[in-house]
Amino acid sequence: MTTLIETDEHKALRAAVSDFGKRRHDRDHRTLWREAAELGYIGVNLPDTYGGGGGGITELSLVLEELGAAGNPLLMMIVSPAICGTVITRFGTEAQKQEWLPALADGTRLMAFGITEPDAGSNSHRITTTARRDGADWLLTGRKVFVSGVDIADATLVVGRTEDARTGRLKPCLFIVPRDAPGFTRRRIDMELHSEEKQFELVLDDVRLPADALVGDEDAGLLQLFAGLNPERIMTAAFAIGMGRHALAKAVAYARDRAVWQTPIGAHQAIAHPLAQAHIDLELARLMTQKAAQLYDAGDDTGAGEAANMAKYAAGEACVKAVDQAVHTLGGNGLTREFGLARLITAARVARIAPVSREMILNYVSHQTLGLPKSY
Repeated sequence: MTTLIETDEHKALRAAVSDFGKRRHDRDHRTLWREAAELGYIGVNLPDTYGGGGGGITELSLVLEELGAAGNPLLMMIVSPAICGTVITRFGTEAQKQEWLPALADGTRLMAFGITEPDAGSNSHRITTTARRDGADWLLTGRKVFVSGVDIADATLVVGRTEDARTGRLKPCLFIVPRDAPGFTRRRIDMELHSEEKQFELVLDDVRLPADALVGDEDAGLLQLFAGLNPERIMTAAFAIGMGRHALAKAVAYARDRAVWQTPIGAHQAIAHPLAQAHIDLELARLMTQKAAQLYDAGDDTGAGEAANMAKYAAGEACVKAVDQAVHTLGGNGLTREFGLARLITAARVARIAPVSREMILNYVSHQTLGLPKSY
């Protein structure tokens, strides 16, 4: 059973992270990451037996939201501790856990995540990156696109496919690919998006990996994959909510102080009501995000899958509307560098697109929740 009333511990964590984030506007991202890790925020979801905080996605999403609300979001939190750390925790060997979890928890090592391909789009069943056995090793070949932070990550958790010896069908499997592996190359994608974390296209040309590069059971397939994708959706929702709160706070402060004809513009309902609606939408999205995180931490993968998709959808919509209304509230000032809102217009759209589009979420809900037939 989930409870959406936050505990005193969660409230204290929110306050501490918020204070930390607001005090770090003059620090670069790497310094911010290191300091957040030293305070235990980066690995709060990882097991305490491996140096983590012993919490879950509930706590990690809370940290990311508050950093975003303070104007200091850390995109790689979605990838390194949430996706990769969770998958290794749930399915990795003891050796893999010993090698990666303490370093992911203390922030000294990062891991990227590669799933999207040029020709597969949202259809993960069409992934063509394949792994084949060569003696005791694996040979991995394929391409990935829009992979965040490969240049700063020590390795990338790559989704490939292996052939089932019994059926001949391809099934998804996860491999840890070191950054300097021969045959593993990257090309930066030139993005209009303003972000500290860069996007890359990856090429894997017969990348030779040892047997222990495989994470989990070769036959587990989609179970292991979605163990990482559900946290990704929850964390993306938290990222979007934090961004929306950050934009809304700037707009509210401006509307409170900006006076025209001796009256603060926030006194006018044409300004006040859209801001109030943006706040309501963000709060509703936060509630669904909390539900999804608690279901996931409770081990309810099915329930978490539905809630995580809904949370990501709601948060993406709320974020875009909050940013748009914030810019509109400031008028011309909303497009200046001084107020820092214009760059969020592009960033907010990402929450509608990645890691899964809102249309695919609507497909999921219509099929899985409502029981309607598929059109594809």
